[in-house]
Amino acid sequence: MSGGRFGTAAAAGLLAVTGVVATGPVGNASATTAAAAAPVNVTVNTLEGLGTIPATGYGLNSAVWDSQMNTPAVQGLLGQAGIGMLRYPGGSYGDMYNWQTNTAPGGYVAPGTDFDSFMGTVKKIGAQPILIANYGTGTPQEAADWVQYANVTKGYGDKYWEVGNENYGNGYYGNGWEADDHNSKSPATYAQNVIQYSKAMKAVDPTIKVGAVLTLPGNWPDGVVASGDSADWNRQVLSIAGSAVDFVIVHWYPNGSGAATALGEPAQLPGELAQLRSEIAEYGGANASHLGVALTEVNAGVDEDTQPDALFGADTYLTALEQGVFTVDWWDTHNGPTQISTAPDGATDYDDWGVLSSGTCVGSVCEPAMNTPFPSYYAISMLSKLGRPGDQMVRAGTDQQLVAAHAVKQANGNLAVMLVNKDPANAYTVNLHYAGYTPSTATPTVYTYGDEATSITSAAVGSRAVQTLPPYSIETVVLTPSGNPVSTLTAPGTPTVSQVTGTQATVSWTPSTGGTATRYEVYRQFGTTSELLAESTSTSATIANLVPGTGYTLNVLATDQNGNLSPPSDPLAFTTGTPAASTCAVDYQVTTGWGNGYVAALTVTDTGPAPIDGWSLTFSFPSTGESLSSGWNANWSGSGQNVEATSLSWNANLAANGGNSASIGFAGNNTGAYPSPAAISLNGTVCTTTYSS
Repeated sequence: MSGGRFGTAAAAGLLAVTGVVATGPVGNASATTAAAAAPVNVTVNTLEGLGTIPATGYGLNSAVWDSQMNTPAVQGLLGQAGIGMLRYPGGSYGDMYNWQTNTAPGGYVAPGTDFDSFMGTVKKIGAQPILIANYGTGTPQEAADWVQYANVTKGYGDKYWEVGNENYGNGYYGNGWEADDHNSKSPATYAQNVIQYSKAMKAVDPTIKVGAVLTLPGNWPDGVVASGDSADWNRQVLSIAGSAVDFVIVHWYPNGSGAATALGEPAQLPGELAQLRSEIAEYGGANASHLGVALTEVNAGVDEDTQPDALFGADTYLTALEQGVFTVDWWDTHNGPTQISTAPDGATDYDDWGVLSSGTCVGSVCEPAMNTPFPSYYAISMLSKLGRPGDQMVRAGTDQQLVAAHAVKQANGNLAVMLVNKDPANAYTVNLHYAGYTPSTATPTVYTYGDEATSITSAAVGSRAVQTLPPYSIETVVLTPSGNPVSTLTAPGTPTVSQVTGTQATVSWTPSTGGTATRYEVYRQFGTTSELLAESTSTSATIANLVPGTGYTLNVLATDQNGNLSPPSDPLAFTTGTPAASTCAVDYQVTTGWGNGYVAALTVTDTGPAPIDGWSLTFSFPSTGESLSSGWNANWSGSGQNVEATSLSWNANLAANGGNSASIGFAGNNTGAYPSPAAISLNGTVCTTTYSS
């Protein structure tokens, strides 16, 4: 596992705007190759809000084996990059580190890395810490003493505390890299102890937030059920400790095979995080809706010191934040080289997972001088060019899979659009289109991080309609508004949903402020197109004519007396149910998994008044990363995301009124998320579907 690795540093409503092609900024690769690639269309819809950037959003890991972590040079670089959260004491060290003695038995701790020195760096760069309470070799009392020292004795006001790091890697599922001295290493034991940690720590300071370790769906050991357990890690931890914590912690190291694969992997994150949210909602107890999600370690694990990792990083930070994650913490500040290879753009890769060089060597090949920024550092630095804490993320879409797009409506009214070109060979002409926003005709300011560049450049280039995007580059285009009248209303409060059926749902929100709202409009996000579903003069609306078993993402906007729209609310995502009354019923249960595959069992029942002689069961996988592998007790076939199971001679007859049932099952493949199908049909009729745990 890469997560928590010790590292080697110790050893060392559309308004389309178009225009003519303009000259764009150029990185190390020439933009003249743009003619060889088809133009890319990017649409930004400011009516579709994705939440605000949290102050803790742009995070980074620090480690006590890193002798440079608190030096003035590093403090300056982290401050310049806009780091808002620092994690300490460093991955797996968190489960063997004693904060009182600044020691980690079995591991190296560098001088000058004690807690107070770390907090000096946190305060100097204006960040917040997220601290790992030692679960592996520590105690609840030791953690409570740390809270006492930090927030009572020293008055640091440290808010976020994790209980352990990757504790599922303690050997319980066969792989063990995480220290764990407990007699039982099961998820149930971890969860019960998390409750004790939370009680002890909050007895000292009730204002802190405590987090529990989970695994991201589609990543090992998600879905694995150990001998003697009734469920996997996530279900047991959430069902036992969900009501005792404030957030959950996941790590993501997709480790794709090669740069091209790695650069496509951020597209998996929305599905994986949505599935995690579903697990939290189902198993997290009464507190489930208030549990935050922290992505406290992430790295592509491919070409780590070169441009591919930077492109992956920029795309991943925004993708995760758009899904409501409150911090994304890159692994890590320094790590050290391990082996030498060459990236697709010809750059030397040292297999160093840090954002800054350790200045050491592998054989005769040496890294740049100590603290020289790697491309991933500049990727993080580019984030603050796009948006700062409090700015609103909005929907952006692209018709070219090699070009990612993210957008932010800044507090000053400007609109910033980040473009990430994952193509090492081609530049692209990008045609920009807008909905809900009219940019001025002023030449935009464009920030560019080119392929393997040693700085971020800025220039007034291109136009509001057209930009040129160099190969393997990150660009942020900052546009000013046209000066059209805007509403003084604030965004409505984050909506909630209730009374969800197969065809309707009631959406409620808190009112806008800053003026008089004459009505509210509820829009569905449909790609980058906004679909008006309902209007209301109150702070709720019942939406009818919904499709059973379908996911919806909604925003609410207020309209003032002049007809101007407020900013959009944070998004609301929900899925309609299956019919409460149908002539068939299906029970769907995922029984086990292993990270890239799973097994599902289905029970099919005829609940109607007429018997069935011969049946066809059909459904679609919600995720493009799911596919059928094999099945039993039926003739199974799959085409892409569509699956069909037809009866065999011995189970073709289903008696009326639930007289009997057919038990069938299949094995599925998954890359990333594997959510259960929302609607299952029997002989063309959508069935009432339940999902057993």
